[in-house]
Amino acid sequence: MPLGAGALAGTTYNIDRHFVASELGFSSVTKNSLDSVSDRDFIIELNFIISMISMHMSRLAEEVIIWSTSEFAFVSLDDSYSTGSSIMPQKKNPDIAELLRGKTGRIYGNLMGILTVMKGLPLAYNKDTQEDKEGIFDSIDTIKISLIIFKEMLVTMKINKDNMYKNIENGFINATDVADYLAKEKLPFRDAHRIVGEIVVYCEMNKKSISELTLDEFKRFNPLFEENIKEAISIKNCVNNRRSFGGTSFESLKTQIVEARVFLERK
Repeated sequence: MPLGAGALAGTTYNIDRHFVASELGFSSVTKNSLDSVSDRDFIIELNFIISMISMHMSRLAEEVIIWSTSEFAFVSLDDSYSTGSSIMPQKKNPDIAELLRGKTGRIYGNLMGILTVMKGLPLAYNKDTQEDKEGIFDSIDTIKISLIIFKEMLVTMKINKDNMYKNIENGFINATDVADYLAKEKLPFRDAHRIVGEIVVYCEMNKKSISELTLDEFKRFNPLFEENIKEAISIKNCVNNRRSFGGTSFESLKTQIVEARVFLERK
């Protein structure tokens, strides 16, 4: 509670600030009168927290934008959260994701605005600090509506699993798992790394994915390969074998989701 700090130096009246704070429901009182009237850390901190939330939403929005392009087509946004183009009739613009990404810049601006206001002020109250209100109110209003509409966009979004599975085979995503296979067969990892690099070059020259190689082709590069290499580098196993805490295995993700829900319910 700042009451009792006066304009900057406290008050000559004999008041019990702790008693007043208790009566008004405050947990404690400010400990320095100069700091009481000049401090805007709570505004800056709230601006930062909102900025960080907005940053994370912007990153997710960026992925939605990329995934919704015809090149990827991993997701399809509901018509309620996208619009057509004013000139190209075939287009479906991810408007909400783009707007959320754009609003992050404005929220960042509010944070930088109050930081810039405060950076040159001497202690005690200055009229400059009146600039703390407009930016924080704007950021609060913006993040509240952004969180609501972002959730609705995700809930109504369709996931195109077939396109995802089809694209998984591109880019040699399971190359690391081939190297891990050899390393688990006691081959030094740097040698396994080199061998897999040669395998990738071979696949590129022959227009194949690693999964399409036969056992004979694998053995050309190293005799340690056995029939179980196929199972070891299947995309499903590549994901599910990462069972370390926080990894991408199915069970690990289920645990993370449960823990996240428990965390949110406590807040």
